[in-house]
Amino acid sequence: MKKQMSPDQPRVSIGLPVYNGERFLRETLDSILAQTFEEFELIISDNASTDKTAEICQEYLAKDQRVRYFRNSENLGAARNYNRTFELATGQYFKWAAGDDLLAPEYLERCVAVLDRAPSVVLCYTAETRIDASGKPLRKSILDRLNLRSPTPAQRFQQHHRLWYQRSFMSTNPIFGLIRVRALQKTPLIGNYVWSELALLMELMLLGEFYEVPEHLFFFRWHPKTSRATRESAGWEELAIWFDPKNKGKIVLPEWGLLFQQLASIQRVPMSFSEKVFCYLQVGKWFSWKWKKLAKELMMATGKLITKAYLISSQKLSIKKI
Repeated sequence: MKKQMSPDQPRVSIGLPVYNGERFLRETLDSILAQTFEEFELIISDNASTDKTAEICQEYLAKDQRVRYFRNSENLGAARNYNRTFELATGQYFKWAAGDDLLAPEYLERCVAVLDRAPSVVLCYTAETRIDASGKPLRKSILDRLNLRSPTPAQRFQQHHRLWYQRSFMSTNPIFGLIRVRALQKTPLIGNYVWSELALLMELMLLGEFYEVPEHLFFFRWHPKTSRATRESAGWEELAIWFDPKNKGKIVLPEWGLLFQQLASIQRVPMSFSEKVFCYLQVGKWFSWKWKKLAKELMMATGKLITKAYLISSQKLSIKKI
């Protein structure tokens, strides 16, 4: 029997962008549809998959009215496909879901409760457990990863950068938390460049507080085809293509991209003059402990440009000789 959806507008929209996700898709869909909080719609955007993804989605579409399925005629890249699910959403709150991760049944219930009672919170996420391809737990995340409860944008921005400096990295998994739609609508969403999810998180934290539910209700699956595994095995260039196929052949500057996106977010978000100045100064501190990586990126990019120019010049000379 097909599960019915409430005739009213769903309170939560879950956007699931997917490409060739047949291996884990059923397990992911089952975990989403088993939520104790049931007032949601599940929007699946199939990025022109060539495996059995469409067949699996049609199966779930037929048995649960909360499922909405859309298929792109061509692969748009991950960024545009992620954003497409948000553009199709009708709920008050929104959550992205990857086609291989899992949720505990109470995930939405816990996060919705937080957003309902705390209007100042724009994003609520839970602690996570990393699992392998078979679903075996690998490790649990540390707590207080991005629990930004300070009342002002400048304070939250500073707290975030302090955590980043202390840990030498910053997790982007809170982007899979539950987000207030009216806040997400004010952002550029996910860009077609590497680390755009981190840039989006930084803009959201300027718009409101982040709340961490300390229970481990999110299960992030690690396997060779995740975007992060792609970066580690094939490099930034391949990851950039994952975000947008049009990035093929382009030089990738992740650190510089983050620098300019931080500045752009501070410019966009309505804040007092003093808060903007404080945030710009914080970016200056970020630059002071990132300058070596920034310089390295610039040197590598320069080397690639010189090599490319040399190859083009050599090809032209060869053609002339012929």
